[in-house]
Amino acid sequence: MSKIDTIIFDLGGVLIDWNPKYVYREVFDGDEEKVDWFLNEICTMDWNVAHDAGRSLKDGTELLINQYPQYEAWIRIYYDRWADMLGGPIKDSVNILNKLKKANMTQLYALTNWSAETFPVALERYDFLQHFEGIVVSGTEKTRKPFAKIYEIIIDRYTITPENAVFIDDNLDNVEAAQRLGIHGIHFNSASQLEADLIKLGVQV
Repeated sequence: MSKIDTIIFDLGGVLIDWNPKYVYREVFDGDEEKVDWFLNEICTMDWNVAHDAGRSLKDGTELLINQYPQYEAWIRIYYDRWADMLGGPIKDSVNILNKLKKANMTQLYALTNWSAETFPVALERYDFLQHFEGIVVSGTEKTRKPFAKIYEIIIDRYTITPENAVFIDDNLDNVEAAQRLGIHGIHFNSASQLEADLIKLGVQV
């Protein structure tokens, strides 16, 4: 097995807890059915992901309001209160990142599907993001996971050797896309599972 010298982390769902339900539970007074309806039918994940791929928040918001003018107030809340959807760091995973940084045996990078307009909020809020030698943000690059181009961007920008790298993501499609380019993949489910999988790859944690 090639020696792992590079670890690439996804952020949301691995190191950072983010969930729009945190806001809409307040908006809809704890009515989970209404929360699920709104996020599955109006402000959907497909709609949100388009901003991760570079669409402006203003354009996306106006697009949805044109479709559903009766829900304008609720739609505007999505990005007006976006920072309140950040639930905090996923502490056990951040502890692993901290240990990897302290050991200084691997290069650490992040590859995230995130709007370029909202990512500065995360940079200001989470000190551990300074541990990375580089962060590739999909909204800045105008492409996103699981498209091959964004993996090629991080490989080329930081001169990463795929067979010496491991990519960690909570989305299996994103992990499989990295594996197709020769990068080792870990499908994140928990910090304990992540630690075990890194050890199997020969990474000192």
